[in-house]
This record gives sequence, structure tokens and C-alpha cells, in this order.
Amino acid sequence: MKKDVEKKRQKLINKLIFFRVYVKEDQQLYEFSLSKLENEYKRFKFQNHPHGEFGSIQWR
Repeated sequence: MKKDVEKKRQKLINKLIFFRVYVKEDQQLYEFSLSKLENEYKRFKFQNHPHGEFGSIQWR
């Protein structure tokens, strides 16, 4: 089970690094817990999704 947690952590770290997120709140991503990494990734996806907010709605 510990290996699974580490795999998930590494996968999220790699995804965040791909999006050029390296440091958050003066901490390296490697210092984050799995739950904190999951929350950060969800927040990043929500803020940067092309259909987030009202960007995809066209009013005429």
C-alpha cells in the first residue's frame, strides 16, 4: 500500500511539473502529502481548464 501511495504522489508531481508548477507556499512538491498534491492538482486543473468559468459560453 505504501508503494501505491508513492506511485500516486510521483504521478501527481510529474503532472504538476509538466504544467510548470514546482514550488507552492515555499515548499517543494516533493514535500507535499498525497492529499495536498491531489488538492493542488484539482485546483490547478479547475483554474486552467479551457472551459472553466465562462470562457466557453458565447452570448449573442
